[in-house]
Amino acid sequence: MAQLKVTLVRSVIGRPQKQREIVKGLGLGRVHSSVIVPDNVAMRGAIRKINHLVDVELAK
Repeated sequence: MAQLKVTLVRSVIGRPQKQREIVKGLGLGRVHSSVIVPDNVAMRGAIRKINHLVDVELAK
């Protein structure tokens, strides 16, 4: 199964609470932190809600 590397590139300061919860739920903490997540429909939906805050690439 493919995996995605998600990196937080913008701060969540001043963002709506729902977006903060999504970032925390993905396991991202500080700016420039990264996590590897499975490439499935649920993760893509979460990433889509915060796509302006993160950078996504295929994990190796």
